Amino acid sequence: MPENMGRGGRVKILLMGNPNVGKSVVFSRLTGVNVVSSNYPGTTVEFTKGNARIKGEKAEIIDVPGTYSLQPTSKAEEVAKDMLVTENPDVIVDIVDATALERNLYLLLQILEYNIPVVLVLNMWDAACRKGITIDTETLSELLHIPVVPTVAVTGEGIKQLVDTISESKSFGSFEKLSDDEKWRYIGEITQKVQKIQHKHPSFLEKVEDASVKPVTGILIALLVVYISFTVVRLMGEGLISVIEPLFENYYGPVITQAVEQVFPAGVIHDLLIGTTPDFVESFGLLTTGLFVPFAMVLPYVFSFYVVLGVLEDVGYLPRLAVLVDNVMHKVGLHGSSIICMILGLGCNVPGVLSTRILETKRERFIAVTLMAVTVPCMAQNAVIIGLVGRYGSIYLAMVYGTLITVYVIVGLLLNRILKGESPELFLEIPDYHIPNIQVLLKKTWMRIRGFIMEAIPFVLAGVFIVNVLYILGIIDFLANFFAPVLEKLLGLPRDAIVALMIGFLRKDVAVGMLEPLNLLPQQLVVACTVLTLYFPCIATFAVLLRELGVKDTAKAVAVMLITALTVGVLLRGFLGWIT
Repeated sequence: MPENMGRGGRVKILLMGNPNVGKSVVFSRLTGVNVVSSNYPGTTVEFTKGNARIKGEKAEIIDVPGTYSLQPTSKAEEVAKDMLVTENPDVIVDIVDATALERNLYLLLQILEYNIPVVLVLNMWDAACRKGITIDTETLSELLHIPVVPTVAVTGEGIKQLVDTISESKSFGSFEKLSDDEKWRYIGEITQKVQKIQHKHPSFLEKVEDASVKPVTGILIALLVVYISFTVVRLMGEGLISVIEPLFENYYGPVITQAVEQVFPAGVIHDLLIGTTPDFVESFGLLTTGLFVPFAMVLPYVFSFYVVLGVLEDVGYLPRLAVLVDNVMHKVGLHGSSIICMILGLGCNVPGVLSTRILETKRERFIAVTLMAVTVPCMAQNAVIIGLVGRYGSIYLAMVYGTLITVYVIVGLLLNRILKGESPELFLEIPDYHIPNIQVLLKKTWMRIRGFIMEAIPFVLAGVFIVNVLYILGIIDFLANFFAPVLEKLLGLPRDAIVALMIGFLRKDVAVGMLEPLNLLPQQLVVACTVLTLYFPCIATFAVLLRELGVKDTAKAVAVMLITALTVGVLLRGFLGWIT
């Protein structure tokens, strides 16, 4: 039993292992819903911690970023090694993929050199059995001198045995340090003694796994996955809106209006809080528009997106998509892993930008971040675009997103040609397909939604407040007149659209929503939505850009955005005028 166990102390347990071995599922099985996700000090690498009871005693469990080695080659691996040293764990639970024992044992031998009690978890035990792999756990435990527990985390099989084993784990003598060559020889000896592989014909799921990365079938599967994903997002989002919107209109609206008017019957504060019209979008009050837009217009689609994204992550499809698009992404100076950053950017550009740290070179990160900020609208913005433009027919939505895709390719090709350097090849581990664990999926979705709410609400309220102040001071009218030639003559938009462009710097979803009261034609909406996407990132993304790229490269990225937005806006306005 660890030293602190059994005497009221707080035991600290680190979950370690290679990426894609099911650590998050084991973590979810061991902890409750009150978990905390935070960045490791001095980095943007995220880890999660939670609490559990091990034999009645309190324990803190930390899900360490996945790593292949304690000789780090990336920021995440550096953090994993630092946490092993600085967190002073009582027990380390090393989780390995039972279908790839030989590869996973290398990290285990490195961990054992730190002389901390270790429990080895052979996760995905069911997948190993399906593949004809049998492992003698008793012999493996004897050879390594540590407890070995087989688990199927997605079903909970073996988790109770793991908890019992953690509570009984004892300290042991020092483990002899070996050179890399000696480690691999020892690993070969171990696997030869404990593992037997019986040939089995591939299952249907394994055939689908192979088809997912082949050019022809992979593209068809990718198109099907994208279509299903966005259909589910749209239908689920619309369903939630149909529930939430009546709550605002029938209950919240009358109550908040009556409460404010009892204290402020009229005047500036009245208008600032609830606006001058009962319409939630057009009123532009802090307590009406400021809450209706994020909760009733945006949150339903964001929730739906994160559910779908979580399923794709947990199933194991995203790495296959990265491999599939690797050749195409090289044309724009990136490799396949960057598609994962772009997909995250569809949820929110902030985590999308931060995730570009998985890319190896400064050149790749600049291209990825610039393309994301220019052409990838977040889910909140997508939600409002779909709501506004979609009502006029799918052809207009196709114009918006077709333009963004075209700009992505053209700008990417230009950046790849202009910027010196090369894109490294893709080295990515592809996990087996797995059935998602509902508990893990819901917990991950809740953490992401909580982060969105904490970020979105302050910026929406700040944006609404600032615009009201600018209206009062007459600055909006001044700017509208100043930029009228650009808006009216070049882009074909009314001068009042300047308000949406200004708000776009704070929240682009709110900015797009502000186009509705302008009664724009469908063609004007296409131009306005496209330009709003292209011209500048929201303030949260801009702040992250400064931190990730620095002032000089951020200025370059902003220049690309502004030039692209104006050029595309003018060309799109001319094209739409020609075809209509």
